[in-house]
Amino acid sequence: MTTLVFGHKSPDTDSTGSPIIWSWYLNEIKGVSAKPVLLGEPNTEALFVVDHWKLDKPEILTDLAADTPVVIVDTNNPAELPSNINDADITGIIDHHRLVAGLETRGPIEINIQPLACTATIMYKMIGKDWAQAPRGVKGAALSCILSDTLEFRSPTTTQEDRAIAHAIADDLGVDIPSFAAEMFAAKSDVSAFSEVELLRMDSKEFDLDGTNLRVSVLETTSPAPLLARKDALMAAMPGVATEDGAAQVLLFIVDILKEEATLFVPNDVVKTVAEKSFGATVSGDTVVLPGIMSRKKQIIPNLKM
Repeated sequence: MTTLVFGHKSPDTDSTGSPIIWSWYLNEIKGVSAKPVLLGEPNTEALFVVDHWKLDKPEILTDLAADTPVVIVDTNNPAELPSNINDADITGIIDHHRLVAGLETRGPIEINIQPLACTATIMYKMIGKDWAQAPRGVKGAALSCILSDTLEFRSPTTTQEDRAIAHAIADDLGVDIPSFAAEMFAAKSDVSAFSEVELLRMDSKEFDLDGTNLRVSVLETTSPAPLLARKDALMAAMPGVATEDGAAQVLLFIVDILKEEATLFVPNDVVKTVAEKSFGATVSGDTVVLPGIMSRKKQIIPNLKM
């Protein structure tokens, strides 16, 4: 039976590229039939990466049959996976996020969770000397994943391993990192075709804060002005998204990649309290700028308080 490799819902570049990388490794190096799939439409940056490296866009998984062998990458959170994930045969987990309870396996499996900025960095290390056999598209996907997750090394999640591996791959491919990263971020910033509801779910994760379910959404961009101009419409869409998704609140952070700061929308007193208690901010309107805040994983979620 073919092993399905997938990441989290609302796929970003890492959750699109890493299944491609690991499926290549399983198929071509390990001799295991594998197929990359997605749990939703990828964002604009991920689509750019797939097109740029002439990769086949993975199919979107609509139904996960019981007993299907799967490898989970770029998450270990059941809330970000198919609702029947524990009916599947989980054979491996490769991730760089905090460990979350809830997944069940049929037996012992290989789990590789490392404190690095990107799943593709971990995969590069795991593949080892066999990386030399990877085709250009797979190498390009890995470079793209690392540049995306580190925001071209600006994110505080960046480690020296992420940086060194990205430069090694770029040298191998003959890619100028600043130029290519600028193209990626330009693609990520073009969200004009998306509705407010789609934007709120585009790069979003569920988080339980002392029994309160929050949807924490992050939009990374080099051009925040168009998103900030849609502030009223985005805030008007938040209650509906929260209700549909079973969340108490939607927290939306607009991350300015170049200025290295985030703007949090403050639609009500609850979010105002979260902003003040979590980040020591003084909130006087319906937005607040948080200097230096760029990483949901390292700076936003660990600091959330109500």
